[in-house]
Amino acid sequence: MDSRTEVMASLARWRDDSPDGETRLIGLIARGDRHAFEAFYRAYFPRLTRFLHRMTRSLPLIEEIVDDTMLVIWQKADSFNFSSKVSTWVFAIAYRKACKALHALDEPLDTDMEAYESEVAWQPEWRCEQRRLALALDVALRALPLAQRAAFELTFYHDMGYAEIAVIQECPVNTVKTRLFHARRRLALLLKDQLEGTS
Repeated sequence: MDSRTEVMASLARWRDDSPDGETRLIGLIARGDRHAFEAFYRAYFPRLTRFLHRMTRSLPLIEEIVDDTMLVIWQKADSFNFSSKVSTWVFAIAYRKACKALHALDEPLDTDMEAYESEVAWQPEWRCEQRRLALALDVALRALPLAQRAAFELTFYHDMGYAEIAVIQECPVNTVKTRLFHARRRLALLLKDQLEGTS
């Protein structure tokens, strides 16, 4: 079986939720297989982009972090030790890269709701209301400390459990639980007015 055929077979098993699909691709990447790396990059780019979008709100920064993350995977695939899921390892790298990039920024994030609302003023009323609530959630999430925001997103948008998030954030499971508790409580307060307005 040639390299490209093996990559396609691994990718097919991965898409079928086979537990060894990602691991096989990482093994091929560790051997310097560019086809495997291209397949892995294509598969992970949208997942990492969604994750990083709510953390950074900057497309150029997102692309830079994804590229930096994938560079680490290309260079360090042979160091993957199978102690976690491949996805946990990848998200942990992306999380660390994002934290480093965000701490280096001096620019405050835009949280002007009126500017967002004007973008959807032309839409039908019901869609405008849905958009308003979604934007309110985005603004509320950005008001959370970075670690709480990332834990919340990994739980609710990427369906990860406490143990996986603990690996990604390099902290105890109880710290993840505490972060999520505070995140939920803070979001409830921040969204109270918007949620009451829809009842």
